[in-house]
Amino acid sequence: MTDRALSVVRAGALTSVQDEGRRGYAHLGVPRSGALDLPASRLANRLVGNAKGAAVLETTLNGCAVRPRCAVTVAVTGAPCPVTVDGRPVAWGAPVRVASGAVVEVGAATRGVRSYLAFAGGITVEPVLASRSTDLLSGLGPPPLRDGAVLPLGRPSHTYPMVDAAPAPGPPGELVLRVLPGPRANWFTADAGAVLAGGRYRVSSASNRIGLRTEGPALRRAVEGELPSEGMVLGAVQVPPDGRPVVFLADHPTTGGYPVIGVVPEGDLAAAAQAPPGTPLRFVPVGRF
Repeated sequence: MTDRALSVVRAGALTSVQDEGRRGYAHLGVPRSGALDLPASRLANRLVGNAKGAAVLETTLNGCAVRPRCAVTVAVTGAPCPVTVDGRPVAWGAPVRVASGAVVEVGAATRGVRSYLAFAGGITVEPVLASRSTDLLSGLGPPPLRDGAVLPLGRPSHTYPMVDAAPAPGPPGELVLRVLPGPRANWFTADAGAVLAGGRYRVSSASNRIGLRTEGPALRRAVEGELPSEGMVLGAVQVPPDGRPVVFLADHPTTGGYPVIGVVPEGDLAAAAQAPPGTPLRFVPVGRF
């Protein structure tokens, strides 16, 4: 019987299994999780003939290497990077047929942060709360990859992509995030919206799957004191005591006690997932702050 699985040769800095995430469990304290760059994950799945919700590997900065134990079609999208099979260069952003036992190497990102490696049939680790995603905050789902780990693969469908390659937007040279007024915008001084819009922000190296942290001008509070914990949504712009905005990403906590000045629309967050530390960041307020 064919061994439909892959073994991890090099796990990389942070490689995890991700799908579309766990929707509908915030009332239990469980965030959505899932691929940070959903368009890139969905494109990788389309290129190998999977449904958009199939589980893929999400790499961070320096890629990973895996050895499929069966012949399988793979595709790499997201952050541009070199891709090799047994040391020979193959296409990025295109379906590639890989022989059983060959090593697929996703190299370091040349731009951006996160690459996505899809396999025909998807990664079929046991789902938890209807998702196979690794959640770094709650610990749900499979642990981040480690060398020597073995992951099962599903059976490929009989659906084949209609293209040999697909164009995709490159990671941003400048990250531009729209911001809608949040529930606690009135906790900040009258000039906070102008500071947010005009401030020279950059992406902080402390950013992770939980939140994109920023470096730049602090937002000043008009209301002092503590705020009771309240619900947090994907894209919430929370302002901790140092005044530097934090944009909540897929593994964000579902409650928090720092005021939320605004909310970034979900459609802008894929670009945030690909912005490396030091990337210039511009907030564009939409509405009255």
